[in-house]
Amino acid sequence: MRDTPRPEGTPGDIGPRPPQLRPGRALAHTTGASGSGSPHRSDSRPSQTPRGARPSGPDGRLGTTPPVPGRPTSLLLLLGLPALCFALITWQVVAGGPLVGLDEAVSRALVRPDRLSETLSDLGGVPVAVPVLAAVLAYVTWRHRRAGGARWWLPAAAAALLMALVPALVVPLKELTDRPGTPAVPPATGYYPSGHTATAAVAYGAAALLLLPWLASVHARRAVLAVYAALNLGVAFGLTRRGYHWPLDVVASWCLSTVLLVGLWLFLSGSSRRTSAGTPSPRTGPS
Repeated sequence: MRDTPRPEGTPGDIGPRPPQLRPGRALAHTTGASGSGSPHRSDSRPSQTPRGARPSGPDGRLGTTPPVPGRPTSLLLLLGLPALCFALITWQVVAGGPLVGLDEAVSRALVRPDRLSETLSDLGGVPVAVPVLAAVLAYVTWRHRRAGGARWWLPAAAAALLMALVPALVVPLKELTDRPGTPAVPPATGYYPSGHTATAAVAYGAAALLLLPWLASVHARRAVLAVYAALNLGVAFGLTRRGYHWPLDVVASWCLSTVLLVGLWLFLSGSSRRTSAGTPSPRTGPS
C-alpha cells in the first residue's frame, strides 16, 4: 500500500498543524457551485419539477387546479337532481301551480285511446313486470351461487326489497296528494304518482342492473339498456295516450324510480368491491 504523500513543511513550522480545507470539495457543497465531486444537485441547475411552478389547490396546498370532479359530484347529480324534481312536481300538484295547467293541456292533446296504448300500459302492471324481475333474480342468483360467491343471495334480496318499496312509497303519496284522474277514466282520485310507471321503471331497471355484470359483450349490455329504455318509454306513452295518467304523474314516478335505482346501483357496486377485496387471488391465497 502506497502512502499518500504529505506536503513538506517549512523550516518555520513547529509541531503539527490542523488540516487545511481543500477548495475543490469544500466549495462543491456551497450555494451555486458545480463541482464534479458534489453528491448533491447544484442549486444553479433548474429543478425538473420546481415547487414554485406547481399550482396550489383550493385549500392552499400543492395540487392540481382545477380539482378533478369526484364521486360526490356524480352522486349529487344522480340523487339530488331527481329528488329535487320530484319535490317540485309534488308541490305543484298539491298547490295547483302553473305546471298543473300545462300538464292538463298536454294531456288533452295526447289522449287518444286505442288498443296499442292499452297494451303498452299493461307492460307496467304487476302481473307483467314482477314476473320478469323474478326470472332475472332466479338466473342471477344461480350464476352467483355457481361462481362460489360468499353472499350469492344478496343482490337478488336487495332487488326484491327495492321492488317491495315501490308500493310502500307510492300508495301513501297517492293518498296524500289525492289527485283526480283525466277525463278519460272514471271519476276517482289517487292518480299521483303513477304506480304502473314506478313498477315498470324499478322492475325492469333492477333486472338490467343485475344482468349487466354477467354480460361480457358491450353490444349485449347496450341491447339490455336499449330494451329497458324502450319498455319505460312504451309504458309512459301507453299510460298518457290511453288517459290513465297525467304526464306529470309519469315524470314524477320516473324521478322517484331514479333515486331508488341509483341507491340499488350504489349498494351492488359496494357489495361487489367488498367481495372482490375479501376473495384471495389464486397466487396469494392459501394452497
